Amino acid sequence: MSDGLSGSPRQDMRFGYGTNGFWDHRLDDALAIIADLGYEGVGLTLDHPHLDPFSLDVNARVRKVGRRLDALGLTVVLETGARYLLDPRRKHEPTLVSGSDRDVRVDLLRRAVRIADALGARTVSFWSGVLPADATPEQGWDRLTSGVAKVLETAECFGVDLAFEPEPGMFAERLADALELRRRLGDPERLRVTLDVGHGVCNEPDGPEGAVARAGSLIANVQLDDMRPHVHEHLEFGEGDIDLAGVLGALDRVGYTGLAAVELPRHGHAAPLVAERAKRAIDAAWAQVLRRRKEPV
Repeated sequence: MSDGLSGSPRQDMRFGYGTNGFWDHRLDDALAIIADLGYEGVGLTLDHPHLDPFSLDVNARVRKVGRRLDALGLTVVLETGARYLLDPRRKHEPTLVSGSDRDVRVDLLRRAVRIADALGARTVSFWSGVLPADATPEQGWDRLTSGVAKVLETAECFGVDLAFEPEPGMFAERLADALELRRRLGDPERLRVTLDVGHGVCNEPDGPEGAVARAGSLIANVQLDDMRPHVHEHLEFGEGDIDLAGVLGALDRVGYTGLAAVELPRHGHAAPLVAERAKRAIDAAWAQVLRRRKEPV
């Protein structure tokens, strides 16, 4: 489809599936199923079941995964939300806002940047973590900005974008917090936004389409799922309140052309069937977007 100005084909966003929804599968099998279903990319979570960034043979494993992605024609975004990768007893700890050991999280994110570069991925997605009860909000901002600044140094060296995800229940839980983080760091070009569209239903004041409009060109990564207001639970499409065609249309209007990957980390028990249902829902919603493009303004 032409862009109407230069006559060149218009580039569209690509749809993918998160590997954290396939924890019961070997990574090679998961990637094959995702590609066979017609997805164009993956949100690849660094974790011990699939690609452990701390394993002794990580470099060889990264090369193998890279070859597999290339053979299947899959683009990739690196996700860093593994639950127990850093501490087997405390979910997601330590984080960028923890009381101690924050440099362990910084090290993980720096490793993610280097792995992303080796895989040809240009984006690493991450979040803040939960602020301890004994810390003040200003301490939270100091910890978060300090940690992100360190990771940005590595991201700049490798030309990889850091896509910050506002996560309900965490210290930085809304898009406004992500924008405040950018402001406090001087609006660095490499610091952008991951937008989970379900979070728009869960806790954004203007809904998912409003969040898309506010984030605009800062969006570097999109996660797709359904949700209900005020409940942070990732649901299959049709089980919550999201207007999938509406939010894909909003992404199309702001010119987003990156990866939009389904994020259903608790559906691994039926991953192939869930991924197939999600693809049908996305295809139907995207068809509506394409039809609306042709309607006269």
